[in-house]
Amino acid sequence: MIFKILRAAEFAELDRRGESDGAPVDRADGFVHFSTAEQLAETAARHFAGEDDLVLAAVAVEPLAPALKWEPSRGGALFPHLYRRLRRSDLAWVVPLPLGPDGAHIIPDLDA
Repeated sequence: MIFKILRAAEFAELDRRGESDGAPVDRADGFVHFSTAEQLAETAARHFAGEDDLVLAAVAVEPLAPALKWEPSRGGALFPHLYRRLRRSDLAWVVPLPLGPDGAHIIPDLDA
């Protein structure tokens, strides 16, 4: 599984329309950004710090091929990038991604 953090309004649009080009950063970059389980906490802290109206979506990797590419970030880690619209039917599950008392997002148990 790979993971996409969405603002509530972005998810509502995806849910309503059935597909999305993603967040403004996704549209600007020309692909939909995802994170692995290991990358998720850093992605949340770096790109969504202090935001409390978020959802976390899980997506299976295999059905996305060949539109999914693993590409290096500025730090060299490989991140999954989707070169097509994200479809509502791609999402295995969606859960809230709340902020904890320390201001960090509470990442759910991703193995459950």
